[in-house]
Amino acid sequence: MKTKVLSLFLMLLMTATVAFATNKTEQFTVKGACGMCETRIEKVALSVEGVTKADWDRETQKIAVVYDDAVAQPDAIHQAIARAGHDTEKHKAKDEVYEKLPACCKYERVKADSKKE
Repeated sequence: MKTKVLSLFLMLLMTATVAFATNKTEQFTVKGACGMCETRIEKVALSVEGVTKADWDRETQKIAVVYDDAVAQPDAIHQAIARAGHDTEKHKAKDEVYEKLPACCKYERVKADSKKE
């Protein structure tokens, strides 16, 4: 009897855990130019805790990430990629980091508009 109650309790607990763990998929633009960029972008995205899958497409300049929304936030993924030298929709990589990328990884960057007075 105790074994049945314990088994039922464990099954209920596992079901509740699965129900609350939510994986989300997000897609956003990441600038890059080559296969080295793809490797770097995906590796950095996967280094963010909670990210379980990252796939960057060179043609579309889009990355699709699957992450646990209880652990990872999309902004943290954008920031990590920008710290590696790649501009995203939300964060621009620092110029000094971008300049350290290999020549084949240099992509066309959007210049900030200067205000006219």
